[in-house]
Amino acid sequence: MTRWIPRTAVAALILCAGMAMATEPLTLRIGFLRGPTDLALAKEKGTLEKALAAHQVNVVWSGPFAAAAPAYEALNAGSIDMTTGSSTAFVTAIAAGLPLRFFAYQAMPAEGEGIVVRNSSDIHSLQDLRGKKVAVNKGGTGEYLLSRALDRAGIPEQEVTKVYLSPSDTGTAFVGGHVDAWATWDPFLSLARQSYDARQLSTGQQIGSENAAGYFVSEAFYQAHPQVLNWVYDVLQQENHWAKAHPLEAGKIWASQMGQQGSTLAALLGKVNTVPITPVDDATITHIGHIADWYKQQGLIVSHPDIRQHVVTLTP
Repeated sequence: MTRWIPRTAVAALILCAGMAMATEPLTLRIGFLRGPTDLALAKEKGTLEKALAAHQVNVVWSGPFAAAAPAYEALNAGSIDMTTGSSTAFVTAIAAGLPLRFFAYQAMPAEGEGIVVRNSSDIHSLQDLRGKKVAVNKGGTGEYLLSRALDRAGIPEQEVTKVYLSPSDTGTAFVGGHVDAWATWDPFLSLARQSYDARQLSTGQQIGSENAAGYFVSEAFYQAHPQVLNWVYDVLQQENHWAKAHPLEAGKIWASQMGQQGSTLAALLGKVNTVPITPVDDATITHIGHIADWYKQQGLIVSHPDIRQHVVTLTP
């Protein structure tokens, strides 16, 4: 027997189905890097999951990634939607054609990056780097810092041997004397000073670095869900304010994510890395453009990418 369903009931069923589809949670996949970032705080404290759940967005973490470059590759492959990294690695990524967007900016603190050597080393100035082996991460902050340092010292790049290593692999090479110096950033810089008997040869500020930490999203995710970036940024800003008010507690979280429980590293990380986070604005674009200019001048990229086409200006 055929049963007829009243039109009102059919309309109600269609409405309910439409509402179910409209409220089906979205998934945001985030590539995690160990480091003193507001995103790392949000991950540890669960604040991002809680905030985004109110907007029907689920958070899934991937990683940790050793550096920005492999995270960008995962983003390019569609494995993740969002990550953090450096503005230097961002420039090389978009110059290579990766479809990603820069949506939040955190200037690198003066003491948060630089070049370190072992305490027993006979390297006491940038001039002493001639003929030495320096560990860097290819196309990222390390290579950028070394390039700036050599230019500041008037040393041709071919007079120094670059040893390409990921930050997580460099500690053993550094301690074992397989490299003479290491161009790096926090948390690895502070870790080297605490655990690898390192001293800082030069800070990023002393060599004219314009590097910054950044937050990045795939072009596809941005085009489909631009409003999510504002929700993420609100959480990052809240964590940034918390870290500034509680630097030692923030440092403990960052140190713990590195597998280090010592208070010395926590104090170093908290003291150095609680710097403001801001949206990407014209001044930010100018700074990133200077990095691209530098990379092009040094032959590290073939052409200058259009920075403005790869940023997002967040709106309230």
